[in-house]
Parts: sequence; structure tokens; C-alpha cells
Amino acid sequence: MDKTYYNPEDLKKFGNITEWQEGLGKKFFSYYNDVFKEGALTAREKALIALAVSHTVQCPYCIDAYTTDSLQKGADEEQMMEAVHVAAAIRSGASLVHGVQMMEQAKKMSM
Repeated sequence: MDKTYYNPEDLKKFGNITEWQEGLGKKFFSYYNDVFKEGALTAREKALIALAVSHTVQCPYCIDAYTTDSLQKGADEEQMMEAVHVAAAIRSGASLVHGVQMMEQAKKMSM
């Protein structure tokens, strides 16, 4: 296996975060598990959202986990890639809309 900064085996150790702060770790996992229960959104929809967000925050552990989860919950490759494109569009749009702030500041400075 090639050495990388992110060790894929670490994902399996995620539950260990309770080791040094059990109370807060348990609260996090309780909340986390509740968030992903069926509700107004299906578990499949939530997995696709999580996959898109995983790409936005660039978390390789999350990308692996939610690729697997999305497939297991019935999403197909086209749906997963579309979710990634939605994330990319929002992320790039957020950068571009801040260009308005830059433009306004530049206009003030050139007056």
C-alpha cells in the first residue's frame, strides 16, 4: 500500500474518539445517528447529501464512507456524480459571489 497522509484504516477507528472525552463523544454519536435516521428525507437522500458535503469539505474518510453508504442505500453512480457536481457548483458559486465584495471594495478605493 502506498503511504498517504490519510490512512484509510483510520476510518474504522472513528468510534475511538470517545476514548479521551467519553461524554462529548457519546453525545456526538447520538446526534450523528439521529441525523441519519429516516425522516423528512430518506436515508438514501441523506447519504447523497453527505457525499456532496464530503467533497466540499474535502474529507477523504467521509468520501469513502458516503460513497459506500450511498451505494448501499440504492444510489447509482450517475446520482452520486450529480451530487458531487451540485457541491462543486455551490462551492464555486460561493467563491464567485464574493467577487462582488471585491468589486465593491475596488470601486470604493478607486473613487
